[in-house]
Amino acid sequence: MTSEDLPGLHLSSVQAWLAAQIIELDTNGPLSAELFTGGRSNVTYRITDAHDRSVVLRRPPLGNVMPTAHDMAREFRVLTGLSKVGYSAPAAVALCEDETVNGSPFLVMEFVDGRIIATADDAHRLSSVEADDVSAALVDALADLHRVDVAAAGLADLGRPEGYLPRQLARWTKQWDLTKTRDLPTMDALRSRLVDLLEPLPLELPWALVHGDYRLDNVILAPESAQVLAVLDWEMSTLGDPLADLALTLVYWTEATDTLRHRVPVAEHLTDGTGFWNRERIISTYAERSGLSVDHLDACSALACFKLAVITESIHARTLSGKQLGTAAGDIHAMGVATESLAEMGLAVCNQGTVAGLSA
Repeated sequence: MTSEDLPGLHLSSVQAWLAAQIIELDTNGPLSAELFTGGRSNVTYRITDAHDRSVVLRRPPLGNVMPTAHDMAREFRVLTGLSKVGYSAPAAVALCEDETVNGSPFLVMEFVDGRIIATADDAHRLSSVEADDVSAALVDALADLHRVDVAAAGLADLGRPEGYLPRQLARWTKQWDLTKTRDLPTMDALRSRLVDLLEPLPLELPWALVHGDYRLDNVILAPESAQVLAVLDWEMSTLGDPLADLALTLVYWTEATDTLRHRVPVAEHLTDGTGFWNRERIISTYAERSGLSVDHLDACSALACFKLAVITESIHARTLSGKQLGTAAGDIHAMGVATESLAEMGLAVCNQGTVAGLSA
C-alpha cells in the first residue's frame, strides 16, 4: 500500500501543514507514510522524510467515535506535561485542530525507536529472565506515573479526581447505550453490581495522573534491555484513582490458565510464558512500590472489565460498518465475543475477587 493510499491520511495535505511547523523533518522533499497496524482505537502512522527521519501522526478512528473519546488536544497536552517532568513518553511535536487538513484533528509526536512486545511471538522470544525484567519494568513505570507531580507537569486541572470511579461508571454506561450493537444482559447485570460495589466507597480516595489504557503493548522498551523508553496512547489520561490503571493492567494481563480472557483478542497470550509474573505478584509489587492500599481493587477490576467491554463493542460496531483499521479489522465477530467475555469476567470479579475472577 503506497503512502497516498493509506486510509485516514491525506499525505500531501499533511505535508503542506507540516511545512509550516518548526520540526526536524525535511518537508521540501518526498515523505512516505506507514500505518501502524496494531492499533484498535486511534489510528497511528509513521511519516518519514528522504533522510530517514521520522515523526508519528495520530488521529481518531474513521467511524463510530464515542463522545469525548479520541481527544487529540488532550493527548497533546498530556505529552507536553510529561516531557516537563521527565516521564518516559514521546515528546509532543505539533497539534492540528483544523479538520480541513486531514478530515479530523491530529497530533504529531516524536518517533521513539525501540521494541514493542505486541504479539505472543514477540513475548515468547524472551528468556524467562527477560520476561521477569519486563514485568518488573512495567510495574515500576506504572508506580512512577502515579508519583508524577501534576502541578509541575502543568496538569493540575486535567480532571476532577473526587468521585472518579462513580463518574467513570456513568460515563461508560452512557457510552454503552450509544455504541452497543445489541442488548446484552450480562452488561446490565455487571453495571448493577458495580453500583453496589462503588456506593460504599468514599468520594475522596487517593488520586494521581492515570493513563487510562496501561498495558504491555502500549510500552516501548529499549532494544537490548527492559528499560521503558516511552509509554504510548495517552488519549484517556486524567486525574483519578491509580488503582483503575492497575486494574486495567491486570485485565489486559494473560496467564496460561485463563479461560474467558483468552476470548478477548487484545494482547492475546502476551504474558503466558515462563518468567512473566502472575497477577498476584503484580498487585503485591505495585502496592509495595507505590505505597498505596489496594483494598478496593476488586471494584476497580470489575469496572475495568465493564470499560473494556464498551470499548470492544465500539470496535465491533466500527468493524461491522467497515470503518475499523488495523489488527481488529479482520474478524467481524471477534470483538463482539470479546465484549461478552469481558462482561462475564467482570461478574466473576464481583463474585470471586480480582485474581480468581480474571482467571475464570
